[in-house]
Amino acid sequence: MTIHREGYKSISIAAVIFIIINLVAFNFISPSMPVLAWIVFAVTLFLLLFIISFFRIPQRVTPLNDHFIYSPCDGKVVVIEEITDVEYFKDKRIQLSVFMSPANVHVNVNPIAGEVKYSQYHKGKYLVAWHPKSSTENERHSVVLSNNRTTILVKQIAGALAKRIVNYLQPGQKVEQGAELGFIKFGSRVDLLLPVGTKINAKLGDVVKGGVTVLAEC
Repeated sequence: MTIHREGYKSISIAAVIFIIINLVAFNFISPSMPVLAWIVFAVTLFLLLFIISFFRIPQRVTPLNDHFIYSPCDGKVVVIEEITDVEYFKDKRIQLSVFMSPANVHVNVNPIAGEVKYSQYHKGKYLVAWHPKSSTENERHSVVLSNNRTTILVKQIAGALAKRIVNYLQPGQKVEQGAELGFIKFGSRVDLLLPVGTKINAKLGDVVKGGVTVLAEC
């Protein structure tokens, strides 16, 4: 298993806390309550392993295809609806949203290959990721990717637990399909804004994988 670079600091801090807590437990609690000390060890080990697994990078290969729009992340499809985009396109778009639980892989990837036309960070609230207003009111980072077949907006959205969005793309940059777009720490969602008329392959409730599941075709 490969660990994402965004996890090095968090894992190091968690490991130090794990060591300190268990040194205290086995030096001061274990002599009188050994069972409690082992319970503390088991709980803190579980939490440490969970944090390590959160930053895992799966070994995947994205089959490159100009007609496919891949899922930008792992998770569950929670929204498919027509909306009016007020940030970039200023017209009607199909919004397709994927919710990521804390147990999902949190690397975000490019759904299509193309050129980055727009990349903008927005400060905001930390509403739960499934809240209807999270797309427009939460902290988020939007990027627009364009090629000769389509132009889409990918929006990384922070949630109640996710307090840090990382995005690696800059305007004018050429990107590959399936390559890293960014990372969101500890759960949230990613929205895709697609042109009206795009063929949607996904349906509500689908469990999808980033760079693997074809959400739509263009």
